[in-house]
Amino acid sequence: MRKRDLEKFRKILTESRDQLLGNARKALSGDIHLDPDDFPDEIDTASSEVGLAFIGRLRERERGLLNKIEAALDKIERGEYGKCENCGEEIGLKRLQARPVAELCIDCKAEQEQLERRMGE
Repeated sequence: MRKRDLEKFRKILTESRDQLLGNARKALSGDIHLDPDDFPDEIDTASSEVGLAFIGRLRERERGLLNKIEAALDKIERGEYGKCENCGEEIGLKRLQARPVAELCIDCKAEQEQLERRMGE
């Protein structure tokens, strides 16, 4: 991969990381708690709890993405970015543009998804 491409992906990944961390800071500084006295009935309480659970799931997904971004940035530093973790071949530039945190080439990813579908049946 060319140095120019690596720098472009480093910038994309760094910006994504910074945005996720900014969102996390905003969420932490927000007042996310449930006080039973704030809700007149069980339905309001349940609705609020469902909303908080949804926000929690989103934060977990963001944490997973943040870990993948950090791993991709580490690979750039080590000179390993853009190589498939399964077969060692180069991951296509178009795939990396669509998903900069991709760890597998398109063929290995398709094979992995096929296996997951078979295991889920």
